[in-house]
Amino acid sequence: MTERRRVKVTDQGATIQPTIEPDITPEPEACGCPHLDPDDWDDVESDWSDITFLKTMTNAVMGVPVGYASAREDLAAKARALGATVPDDAMLLMGDGRFRRPLLLEVEDVPPGTKGIERPGGIAYTRIVPASYGELARVAEETALKATRRYGRKPDDTYVWYLTCRVCSTERNFETLIAAHYRRRPE
Repeated sequence: MTERRRVKVTDQGATIQPTIEPDITPEPEACGCPHLDPDDWDDVESDWSDITFLKTMTNAVMGVPVGYASAREDLAAKARALGATVPDDAMLLMGDGRFRRPLLLEVEDVPPGTKGIERPGGIAYTRIVPASYGELARVAEETALKATRRYGRKPDDTYVWYLTCRVCSTERNFETLIAAHYRRRPE
């Protein structure tokens, strides 16, 4: 911590005993946002046959999610209560919807027969793109179109994974993963 020296002056311009005050400039906040290797995630097809998600719904106002952070916390707490494990940098995918949106948290070691579990199977074509909220619809549509050209049909679902938060989004250019999911591998 750096110190700043402050010198007080009387109304007549005389110096009063100097004081030293600590610099109280706040340190930048750290965040725990995932950092994905583009070689593993950008313009890549992934096998989802062994991926499991815990699912909930979150409200949205005209497509903008409301209560996203608390929904994530609730999913993580539910996973722990079920005896499931949330891996480090677990995928947190949000689906489409104007007023309600599915939210999927990647989990492991889920007890058999657990409700609210999704095992989507198939494959996902993913891209890492810069996407502020205003650009999100465009880049999701662009990804779905690119997947359609690649696989010959529209994806069954399109998901968004926000890779940044309010602390790091500007610095990381609103890095977002878009996943075009196919329940069965396209032929």
